[in-house]
Amino acid sequence: MIVSWNWLKEYVPLTMSPDELAHRLAMSGLNHESTTAVGNDFAIDLEVTSNRGDCLGHIGVAREVSVLWQQPLSVPAIALPTGKTPVSQLTQVRIDCPELCPRYTARVIRGVKIGPSPAWLADRLRAVGIAVISNIVDITNYVLMECGQPLHAFDFDKLTGQQIIVRAAQQNEEFVAIDHRAYTLTRDMCVIADAERPVALGGVMGGATSEVSDTTTSVLLEAAEFAPLSIRGTARSLRLHSPSSYRFERGVDPVALEWASRRACQLILELAGGELAEGVIDVQPKQPAPPQPVVLRYSQIKRILGIELEQDRVLRILQDLGMKLDSKTDQTATWISPSWRRDLSREIDLIEEVARINGYDQIPEDVGVPMAPSSRPDRHRVLSRVRDTLTASGFHEAMTVSVVDEKSSSCFSPWSDAAPIRTSMPMLRGADCLRRSLVPSLLESRRVNESLANDTIELFETAKVYLPTTAGLPEEQWILSLTSGRDFRTVKGTLEAMLEALHVTAELKAEPYSHDFLDPSCACRLLLGGELLGFLGGVSKSGRKQIGLRRETIVAELKLAVLTQFSQLIPQHHPLSPYPAIDFDFNFIVAERVRWDALAATVTQAAGSLLENIAYQETYRDAEKDGKDRKRLLFSVRLRSTDQTLTGDQADEVHRAIITACQEQHQAELLG
Repeated sequence: MIVSWNWLKEYVPLTMSPDELAHRLAMSGLNHESTTAVGNDFAIDLEVTSNRGDCLGHIGVAREVSVLWQQPLSVPAIALPTGKTPVSQLTQVRIDCPELCPRYTARVIRGVKIGPSPAWLADRLRAVGIAVISNIVDITNYVLMECGQPLHAFDFDKLTGQQIIVRAAQQNEEFVAIDHRAYTLTRDMCVIADAERPVALGGVMGGATSEVSDTTTSVLLEAAEFAPLSIRGTARSLRLHSPSSYRFERGVDPVALEWASRRACQLILELAGGELAEGVIDVQPKQPAPPQPVVLRYSQIKRILGIELEQDRVLRILQDLGMKLDSKTDQTATWISPSWRRDLSREIDLIEEVARINGYDQIPEDVGVPMAPSSRPDRHRVLSRVRDTLTASGFHEAMTVSVVDEKSSSCFSPWSDAAPIRTSMPMLRGADCLRRSLVPSLLESRRVNESLANDTIELFETAKVYLPTTAGLPEEQWILSLTSGRDFRTVKGTLEAMLEALHVTAELKAEPYSHDFLDPSCACRLLLGGELLGFLGGVSKSGRKQIGLRRETIVAELKLAVLTQFSQLIPQHHPLSPYPAIDFDFNFIVAERVRWDALAATVTQAAGSLLENIAYQETYRDAEKDGKDRKRLLFSVRLRSTDQTLTGDQADEVHRAIITACQEQHQAELLG
């Protein structure tokens, strides 16, 4: 927001220097960017935060100055002559989309004369960086910069049917703006139309077909309120930003709307002549909800700010800011926020106002503010251990965007078969699908690294995926995904090390899993404690071709919620056995169909409580010695007791039980 020093003096006495003004405003929340001399004026550039739409006009900034320096605020009084012809006989206004435009007002002035603006008005607009066009257009811009309420003037004679219809745009409807560019609209955009066509894009920009020109003799003046979210979406989607859309996105003062309309009419009559039709058309299908009272506890000021303020000082600050005192006691005060400060809806908002007006520099640096101990949520603690384990295993954390193109989205989506949710404003060209899996994004990063001849590409990412639902918002799941150039067993071992770091005691089980994107020889579903944890597998040849990868790669994707559920984040003490262990090596010949996890489960059950560890060693195949569709599984077993030294007979008994169980359940043949 650029403020003119000379213009600001119209509303509040400026007894300070421009530098002092800029410094004090910065200390109260309006950060100072720069001060530039413009002729005999100063242009002061202030950074206005998104919640302070009331400071996007000179009167709003003057109100701040008035409170900070205890100076009177002077808002121009408006006296309009009464016209002879009722405005209702000249035009009609209808709102068909109150959710996009809750209020629309219109006034008509006939017999105006278009010409240049007077020097004082032109100088003020130039000082704040606005081009000077003609008296009517300049007046609407002047009032915009004066009070922050956008206005628009239509050439009344160019409106077909002499009426205004506020409606939602039709899908793919064409609109030519005053920048003389054509825009394609969608149904969620608001247009101002006459009886035949759109004449303005509501809250964003006027149309070329109804703009004020040198031949204009009658104008219809619009002052309206538009839904901020709709304006923001329209401006971003069309990449069509304007001073009006900037203010409507942040919300305008609904009470000042009428003042702005009358102020513009006053200036038009003074500078362009004409006759104002009697009355105003004010269409508001639904009355806005009244502001809710906010209770301020005086004790909270001391607790949060760490300083003691007298109640009279607090009352004076809030009343100077326009707050209305609804009721008070010795301990509390109940306030109603003014129409221009709809951001003041909580007790902490009022405390912040007291702090900034009283002065942040009045809060000592060493003041004691009570602190409450806090702890990190379980999800964050799990993420920390996951990152530590993966980075220690040689992985690098990646951060990719949440949208992908349709081709990438469809290649791998293990969590949902529903069509992806599409965004109306793609972050990247062609990428308009909210991802249902992190794997495609990581593999794209892998492809780029391969093209740069990077030899080691070990990546992981933790982020949300967005799974479509039949109604309402999508289901958001926090996912861990990784891609590795190592073999399947090494990656699975890394995941097991991660579970060990999280002290997960639930059983991790791998089940066969089939997906066109994964190699059927090394793909599985991972179950943890009987719940679906995720998927692990190698990308198939066709999948690598689809992505554009040259080398083999393993991918995994896990639900962090399931990891969190089974993690034991509080360290547990388990005493070590003081007794020696006994190790056995086994070499079984089994059928090709026998999976290692099934054999390991059998060994675990047969060994019972004396089993301390079972470790896979190798798979060996020799069709000439062992037969077709046969393989050897080599593994070791460690036995240990917690209360005694195992005898040879006890160990041999467990050894025989393991052999017998494997022979009976898997027809395994032990090699000596």
